[in-house]
Amino acid sequence: MPNILFILSDDQGPWAAGCYGNDEIRTPNIDRLAETGVRFENFFVATPVCSPSRATFMTGRISSQHGVHDWIREGNVGDNAAAYLKDEICYTDMLANNGWKCGISGKWHLGNSQIAQHGFSHWYVHQTGGGPYNNAPMIRNGELIDEPGYVTNAITEDALQFINTHAKGEQPFYLSVHYTAPHSPWTGHPQDIVDSYDDCPFKSCPQETRHPWALGLTDHCLGNREMLKGYFAAVTAMDNDIGRIIDRIEELGIREDTLIFFFSDNGFNCGHHGLWGKGNGTEPRNMYENSIKVPAIASHIGRIPQGHAQKAMVCAYDFMPTLLDYLGLPLPERNLPGKSFLPALLGNDDTCRDDVIIYDEYGRTRMIRTRDWKYICRYGDALDELYDIANDPDERTNLADDASRKGKVRELKNRMEEWFAEYVNPDKDGMKYDVTGLGQMRPVGKAWDNDNEPFFHNA
Repeated sequence: MPNILFILSDDQGPWAAGCYGNDEIRTPNIDRLAETGVRFENFFVATPVCSPSRATFMTGRISSQHGVHDWIREGNVGDNAAAYLKDEICYTDMLANNGWKCGISGKWHLGNSQIAQHGFSHWYVHQTGGGPYNNAPMIRNGELIDEPGYVTNAITEDALQFINTHAKGEQPFYLSVHYTAPHSPWTGHPQDIVDSYDDCPFKSCPQETRHPWALGLTDHCLGNREMLKGYFAAVTAMDNDIGRIIDRIEELGIREDTLIFFFSDNGFNCGHHGLWGKGNGTEPRNMYENSIKVPAIASHIGRIPQGHAQKAMVCAYDFMPTLLDYLGLPLPERNLPGKSFLPALLGNDDTCRDDVIIYDEYGRTRMIRTRDWKYICRYGDALDELYDIANDPDERTNLADDASRKGKVRELKNRMEEWFAEYVNPDKDGMKYDVTGLGQMRPVGKAWDNDNEPFFHNA
């Protein structure tokens, strides 16, 4: 029974790490994990925005099953606090029930941040989901506090204390370290790190012509070097602290007894495609590769091969089945859409998942992504997209209206609709909800005062 460390960054594009080919951003410790493990080149989230993506990691289910369709705007703290995953089984429930001591340090953002839930006995979390990097609103022992200092450091210090306490215990530990970095704001980061990017050319972040669907964040950030410096500094500061955690695990002599994961909750565009943001960075919402693909690394010395780049197609809803498979634990009796990618995790050739297709949703926008093609359907709008990924990996030419591709559109749409029909819970079906990208106000099925209150923020 290994210890498990699950590190999750916030809004980190797959391009924003040295091990993914970026020679401008400094991430020596993320790269160090890749050197001692498997780096996935095609890992997709199931929704390109934070809360629903996190819910999918935790439950192995899609938004139209767990009911988290947008980032959670209301219900995090206070009188209206609501546990959005109340009726779900998370993998941490399974771990806690099978002997792991479970803790979380950092961002929860799945409702009711004031109470420990889903198997966690240690609970140090952000009150909401984001905000200032200094004097951040956190929760410790159920109390709402403003944490002095830089929040990335505070999250790390708490994680180190948990590891120190449980490293030599009779039970193995599970620890979620959920950073808010590199989510906005891109100010307030260690000035020496910010200044170290003064001369960076930022070739990895081309500031393209403004996307016609882009929103206000793009207008504020596009072409703004200070925002680029802040984003890169947030990543590097986080990477420094990831190094501290790895160092502590090695100092305690438990590196070979610890399975380490590193992911992000969704990707991000910093000028790519002429936008700043993720899935809700445009109107209508987008499913660009930089929004739905994330860095993904797994390291367990002695079991997972080292320095392996894995091209297999994998999605966040596959994570729970894979983790439980790795640990020899049964799956909960749920209609789970994902499949274990354990063979790929153990370094088998990427052809072991050649038949895998990725599916995404964000409200009434749905996507199917094969190895060579991507089709996006915006139900209710005539804004479908079809990309020949094999020949157009940057998604420059939309072929949805190309008469010669009508058969491909029909084939992909039919396959996509069959898949969603198999897994959607009709009571939580995203097709029923007008997701705005501005936040979810309450859990599906729960009203604060009356059933006429909106589920999603509209202004």
